[in-house]
Amino acid sequence: MEFAEKIMKEIHSAISQNERFVLGIDGLSRAGKTTFVKKLASMLESKEIQNMIIHIDDHIVERKSRYNTGQDEWQEYYYLQWDIESLKEILFEKLSYSNDLKLPYYDHALDRHEYKELNIADKKVIIVEGIFLLRKEWSSFFDFAVFLDCPREIRFSRESLETQLNIEKFNKRYWKAEDFYLEKVRPIEKAHLVLSCEKLVEN
Repeated sequence: MEFAEKIMKEIHSAISQNERFVLGIDGLSRAGKTTFVKKLASMLESKEIQNMIIHIDDHIVERKSRYNTGQDEWQEYYYLQWDIESLKEILFEKLSYSNDLKLPYYDHALDRHEYKELNIADKKVIIVEGIFLLRKEWSSFFDFAVFLDCPREIRFSRESLETQLNIEKFNKRYWKAEDFYLEKVRPIEKAHLVLSCEKLVEN
């Protein structure tokens, strides 16, 4: 897999200099990020490279802070789904050098956070997976960023039938935010590597 070789080359270059490697796996909803990250982590483990995966969706805010705020729904999703500045301070700014992280994990059932401490002292590679990672507040903290590019119709087909029925929510909330991200932030241009979901299936 050519793309895997390119990523591994970057990783080996960093860890050979005893530096931690921070890898971002970006892509829109249902682009295949989680599956890709699992395969990548397995590859690292097979080479005995200690790594940790951080899913940005584990750290969203409570419902009251992201729904019915008075802003357009797409703005709530893009700007309010995460506490952007807080995550910058407690997560992204510390990834390259810290031994410990203390992060708020969101409990969907209880709609509240539980703080957990992560020891990353021995981790050579930190993989951050999620949507909108290359927004201006976070993009500079990645040593290497991959964007998984997948057409909307394919991504939508991966949703459950029940979820697909709520097309209005996609139109008002998710797709407008995605369009803003693609047009204004331009993650495809910012990423070090862009992979199509069709290519990933082939590999």
